[in-house]
Amino acid sequence: MGGTVTVNWGFLVLRIVIGLSILTLLFLSQRFWYRALWRVTSHWGRVSLRVGARMIYIVLLLLTIFSIAEGITLGRAHIVPRSSMLTVLTGLWFFSALFAFLAVKIVHSLERLWRWLHTATAKHAVPAPQSTGPSTAAYESPEVVPDPGRRYFFRAATAAAGAAPFITAMYGYAAERLNYQVRRVEIPIPNLPSALDGMQIVQISDIHLTGYGYMSRTDVRRAVDMANDLGADLAVVTGDLITGLGDPIADCVDEVRHLHAPLGVWGCNGNHEIYARAEDEAGYLFAQAGMKMLRHENAQITFKGAQFNLIGVDYQRERTSKGQRQPTLAHVEPLVRRDMPNILLSHNPNSFNRAAELGIELSLAGHTHGGQIQVEILDHRLSPARFITDYIAGLYARPLFAPAPNERATSGSSTSRTFTASLLSQPSAPMAHIYVNRGLGTVGAPVRLGVPPEISLIVLRTA
Repeated sequence: MGGTVTVNWGFLVLRIVIGLSILTLLFLSQRFWYRALWRVTSHWGRVSLRVGARMIYIVLLLLTIFSIAEGITLGRAHIVPRSSMLTVLTGLWFFSALFAFLAVKIVHSLERLWRWLHTATAKHAVPAPQSTGPSTAAYESPEVVPDPGRRYFFRAATAAAGAAPFITAMYGYAAERLNYQVRRVEIPIPNLPSALDGMQIVQISDIHLTGYGYMSRTDVRRAVDMANDLGADLAVVTGDLITGLGDPIADCVDEVRHLHAPLGVWGCNGNHEIYARAEDEAGYLFAQAGMKMLRHENAQITFKGAQFNLIGVDYQRERTSKGQRQPTLAHVEPLVRRDMPNILLSHNPNSFNRAAELGIELSLAGHTHGGQIQVEILDHRLSPARFITDYIAGLYARPLFAPAPNERATSGSSTSRTFTASLLSQPSAPMAHIYVNRGLGTVGAPVRLGVPPEISLIVLRTA
């Protein structure tokens, strides 16, 4: 008899609900803007202008829908040419239209709330007349006179709320998306040999070279040149060279091959190599270019007479296709060395808990793009990446050999939390670290806001 396969129906239902919610919001936002266009054009005198504007909108909307559908299905046949500017405008339009729709609805809700409060206050402010005798006049509630100042204010607020996402998206696309920044960080490593103190690693991640304008070869070349200018000892590329099927992975590797480092250029696959079914091709192209893609492999590298152990894995899935949770870094334990420091290249930062438990001193990851959009409100940074990981961007630490919780870093069993707390209470508790690179490219909307693309320069220090 064959084994039974358990399906996590709750997880699958959640994914369906999230997907339907997103589709519903997209539909409502597009209907909102089409109805707005209909109202505006209804005042135009010539029928041909009204009909023409509406038809142009419908045609462009259908083309953008086809473009998105092709991106989701990752097909090789394309109704919309991938090199056209339309695919860029597609991402910008859907991103901007959705957030503008939500912003306008919030303003409308605030206006209705204000009107309700104003009416209720006015009714309570005028007391009912005292009865001094028979009266035939019925008591009428006071009439609330429209406030033109309030009407003009909310009209201006609605216009600003509708325009702001479009202006912000254009800035995020034209300026911040290409504002490459070098971030230098020193990371203390337990038991680091003195010869490795000061060793430098340059990291790039999430390039997402595409054939439709989000990321070009020229953009990749500029990032590679900036990385080379840092003069690091080791260069690593932590996954997502491309986005989907049909993207030019050979072109991406042809640009990455210009990275220079005395200890070589090393990499690992990301989830988009899986989506594009290009894991093997990426490894082959890396080897042809004189680089090494580590796929559940390790290599001992010598620097100034001292050695460290470099480990690389393909993208670590946290759930099976049936929604069942599965452990990350399975079968990696034999690759870990106890006689030298270990550095792990793993695209998914959620593998860090297990890496720390295995005694891996340093993990380098990407995947999150830092959320790609980050907003700071009252000293709190809000990022979409918070929904998928606790390790959004930058440097994080966790006690070495602490049990990896079943959930993400902020949850987990009481036993693992107690063990972690006991390690932290020790003054000399050795710590594992992870650095999450914010990536170079974009996925979905070609926009970055508050999270500029990053080239990391990591300096090892003795803990």
